[in-house]
Amino acid sequence: MKHRVLLTLVYSSGLRVSEAVQLKLQDVDPERGTIHIRQAKGRKDRYTLLSRTAYQLLEQYIRKERPGKWLFPGGTEGRPLTTRSVQHVFEKARQKAEIRKPATVHTLRHSFATHLLEAGTDIRYFKSC
Repeated sequence: MKHRVLLTLVYSSGLRVSEAVQLKLQDVDPERGTIHIRQAKGRKDRYTLLSRTAYQLLEQYIRKERPGKWLFPGGTEGRPLTTRSVQHVFEKARQKAEIRKPATVHTLRHSFATHLLEAGTDIRYFKSC
């Protein structure tokens, strides 16, 4: 479930894999529908979207797994999941889904932007995401 939630957030919020693995519970604000990304690219903080659907899935994961410091803990105590682990999980999911086109976790970030544009969202609205 952890991997499904993580990949869902990457796609639905346009996260970089490095941002997703660094998330903490306090970074998620369901009332405002946002995720606070701390020290993103360029060492800048930013906010991105949190969909209701993604939050509902996240909420189930939190109730079931009760993560500690990191929203997505890794195999080493007190450390988050590694970006390499996420890339490996994504590759396995891509193969299981029999997707033959080349794709990476970062492809999900591009898909987020593409789908917002296709839905008619003004690019200025999510350019900072």
